[in-house]
Amino acid sequence: MKRRIFGIETEFGCMTQVERPRGSSESVSARVRDYVFDVLELGLRDIHYRDWGEPPGNGGFLFNGGRLYIDMGHLEYATPECGTLFDLIAYDKAIERVICHILDATGLPTAFFKNNIDHYTGATFGCHENFQVSREVPFYRVVIPTLMPFFVTRQIYAGAGRVGAYDEMIEFGPLHHSSEDGLVDIPNYQISQRADHIVTEIYEWIQFSRAIINTRDEPLSDYTKYRRLHLLVGDSNMSEFATALKVGTTALLLSAIEEFHERHGEKLPLPGFELADPVYAIRHISHDSTFKWILVLKSGKTISAVDLQREYLNFVCDMMPERDEDSNWVLSQWESILDALENDWQTVTTRVDWAAKKWLLETFIREENLNWDDPWIKSQDLEYHNIHPESGLYYALEEQGQMERVITDEQIKNAIHSAPQDTRAKIRSFLMHNLTEKRMPCIVDWHQVYAGHTECFEMKEPFDTNIAKAQRWLKGLKNRRTQ
Repeated sequence: MKRRIFGIETEFGCMTQVERPRGSSESVSARVRDYVFDVLELGLRDIHYRDWGEPPGNGGFLFNGGRLYIDMGHLEYATPECGTLFDLIAYDKAIERVICHILDATGLPTAFFKNNIDHYTGATFGCHENFQVSREVPFYRVVIPTLMPFFVTRQIYAGAGRVGAYDEMIEFGPLHHSSEDGLVDIPNYQISQRADHIVTEIYEWIQFSRAIINTRDEPLSDYTKYRRLHLLVGDSNMSEFATALKVGTTALLLSAIEEFHERHGEKLPLPGFELADPVYAIRHISHDSTFKWILVLKSGKTISAVDLQREYLNFVCDMMPERDEDSNWVLSQWESILDALENDWQTVTTRVDWAAKKWLLETFIREENLNWDDPWIKSQDLEYHNIHPESGLYYALEEQGQMERVITDEQIKNAIHSAPQDTRAKIRSFLMHNLTEKRMPCIVDWHQVYAGHTECFEMKEPFDTNIAKAQRWLKGLKNRRTQ
């Protein structure tokens, strides 16, 4: 896989049984954050305002290179910058282990959920993916048109599944709509949690309009070379396999687009597959209980989501004759999943979240003589995403060997304390440890570290792991302090 930085940001849902206000989900999330920094001492708190909504102490960087903070009342975790696919999965899972340890140690009657919806309020919270991309490829003319149909259809293997539906924006059409057969009902079950909450194709500011592709240009690195593709269209996955395939296919597609641009200039890599209405299409795929997933293209032709994904798979294979172990895994599993989905969704229940959950809920309904409207089914939907291994339904399936894993518990354990060794997160962690030992106040960010509020160490190259350079900077700090 071409060298590329990627990461995941997860907003966790929280449900507590403690009386308000001390036991509100917001206050419990803050207590978990405080335990991470003050008791476990896994990182350094911010000593400065990062933004108007992030005062000092709201969050901080962890010694594993990632970041933990409170965002709009949610506990949010950003993995460190990762350069290999399975490292990312380990760092994504690491914070789950930390949170569960805290809940066990404190006895808080609280559960944290790695999902994207609140069935009772209609609220949604995100799973954001970040990918480093080359600034040489025209973003609006090439990257966005090529990626749009891919992200609309990627949910067929990356969706987390949900009971029911939510009409986010009336102007994009009600959930009841006309068809040749008459009225199409709100689905009992759909394959994506975020699909109903996506209201536009592209937009810059996350807070105001959830888009399939976010256009905010904040590279957090050398802006002359790189752009950061920031996505909020995807679901939070419990399945290690689903997360790996979601990120891996996206990373390979970006590499293929960049390779195509190097060979052919500003030509569109996959012309003719532009969707007639991407926002409608993303909801239609999620709602389609037949799993045929037929889409209308701008040309008026139709294509299934599986076949459209095959077009992307073939394009990536053509552009990447030389492949490493990660790339081979992604390409083989991509093809395998598409073949399986084309024949029978029940053959992917060990790998794909929406399929595992659908099978589980249908089993409950059949055994307990329930229907999809029963509140208990929504409760079980939520419990699939409970991150505690003794409570969550996903982890019950994993315990029984019914979910395919791609990493080990040892890899997750290591990711709690150690930063990736092949990205600048290694340097960030090194500097944080050293400045802490020297008791020197520091301001930490993704691409720079300030010591004593004035001395700055720049980290513009995401793959720069030059410890010697950081050591020289620390030595210079020491000399200036003793002068």
